[in-house]
Amino acid sequence: MTTTHADRTRRAAPGRSPRGPVPRGPVPDGATLAPALVAQEAEALLVRLGRLRPFVMTETMVLAAALPYDAHRAIEQFLHTGRTTLRDQVEGFLDWLTGPGAAAPAWEQQRRFVAIRMRFNDVLSQLDVFAEVVTQRSEQGTGVWLSGLDRLAADAVRLPDPPVEPPPLVCYLARGAGAAIRRARTRLPGGRLSPVAIIRVPRERMVGHGVASSLIHEVGHQVAAQLELVPSLQDAIARRRARAGPAEAAAWEGWHSTVSECVADLWSVGKLGISSTLGLLAVVSLPRALTFRPPHGDPHPMPYVRVLLSAAIGRAFYPHPQWDALVAAWKACYPVQDVTPEVRADIARLEGTADEFAHLMAAHRPASLGGRAISDVLPLATRTPERLLALRRTWGDDLGVLARRPPTLVFAVMGQARGAGLVAPQQESAVLADVLAAWAVRSSIDVMARPHPAPGHHAPQRPAAPVAASAQP
Repeated sequence: MTTTHADRTRRAAPGRSPRGPVPRGPVPDGATLAPALVAQEAEALLVRLGRLRPFVMTETMVLAAALPYDAHRAIEQFLHTGRTTLRDQVEGFLDWLTGPGAAAPAWEQQRRFVAIRMRFNDVLSQLDVFAEVVTQRSEQGTGVWLSGLDRLAADAVRLPDPPVEPPPLVCYLARGAGAAIRRARTRLPGGRLSPVAIIRVPRERMVGHGVASSLIHEVGHQVAAQLELVPSLQDAIARRRARAGPAEAAAWEGWHSTVSECVADLWSVGKLGISSTLGLLAVVSLPRALTFRPPHGDPHPMPYVRVLLSAAIGRAFYPHPQWDALVAAWKACYPVQDVTPEVRADIARLEGTADEFAHLMAAHRPASLGGRAISDVLPLATRTPERLLALRRTWGDDLGVLARRPPTLVFAVMGQARGAGLVAPQQESAVLADVLAAWAVRSSIDVMARPHPAPGHHAPQRPAAPVAASAQP
């Protein structure tokens, strides 16, 4: 049976019961009452579904705090498709209930309805996933910063001649010290694939150079998925492990099991220089029991070892004495003398292979890059300590200059300056807060400047539909 938008609107209208009310008069038997109750619950579900609104009708935010255009469009289309599909399923169920299903046993009618109601809950769960991202855009100050971070994420995922176009990325804040990502094209509640990548940024990182370290590490996970880096790196590590002696093989086994996090750290150092390692050091500055805790199945390396590896990556990309100085400072903060002999042995094995592992990842040539190494697609020439400090001297705190530079480069410059003691934390925070706002303003202007169809050239128009069936699917 084919239904129109008008049919759906009438059927879902409050107070209307096109399938008939619960039987009145004498108490009906169960066989009569059950299908009527199921039909009313299905009608009620349609009413609730019709009350779900697109974010553009419910959220208040200044334009500078808005989501990136492509991300917002993808999210709204994703949710609209889910609501429309669910409405069709409810309509089909109601048609079945008054047609072939009228003779079905009550338990079968109930089973089919419950399956549809579970899909309704999936639609709500998907809405909530994105609502957390969108709602924060209405917070004064925070929303604009998030829009600036969206721009930083878009720059971080960019690489020359990408084999696939990167997905839209959006950011939101959450408590806790660690960041996280829900990668694009991974499954949401209900099994559908997310149209965007969602990055959770630690609120305690706002605002300083460390926020970029956390954010770009998560972007590295998205890049690794796009380029299929983890499986190919694991193969390369397995080949290296096969040539190692027993003690060294244990270290390579450790890198093999944690490579997904290691390659994300490599991407962050490649985009930010020492700013990445300084930000990581702050994140993993934990009580000693946690800093020296072995992975035990966790994909993250031991926090103590993560800093050593990040410095090794920095040495591979940008040789400079600063990396050894940073490692010495880290070891002074966390001496290993009082940890167990087994943990000290693990640290020694991993530290002994960290430089080789860093070079292995940097020189790795996955099939997805068509013969290029990972280091070939990173902006290493502009992230050396000397170059970053020179840019700091040239740019200073000139917002007009900073706002026009690649966001990852700006954060790299500020982190290098902090590491060299040239910028105080208060100054750094003020400058980065201003530049995040400037990027947000620029992104809103870019949206307003999007080209419109030329006069006389219009996209095909769909027939007009009632508001309840289209704007509120």
